[in-house]
Amino acid sequence: MKPFLIAALLILPGTAFAQAAPAPAPAASPAAAATKLTLDTPIQDIVADAQGKAVIDKHLPGLIGLPQYEMFKGLSLKQLQPYSDGKLTDEILAKTAADLASIK
Repeated sequence: MKPFLIAALLILPGTAFAQAAPAPAPAASPAAAATKLTLDTPIQDIVADAQGKAVIDKHLPGLIGLPQYEMFKGLSLKQLQPYSDGKLTDEILAKTAADLASIK
């Protein structure tokens, strides 16, 4: 996915997105690091893991550099998908999930 598509994915009315965003998750603990990363893992927790960050950068380049990152980092990729206007496809999520599952 091209960086400009990711930016387009997140151009949403701020109030609608703010209503859907959960409270920020606490910082990842060492015990959380042992947990498998999945599409249900908050994006900030995936990015906190070096291998997880590499997966996000591979499949969703530019996502973590967006100005809106602070607004959606507590969401999982599955939670973010409905707000993507079809840009965060099932195919992209499947490839991301496969790579996340391969992290040991």
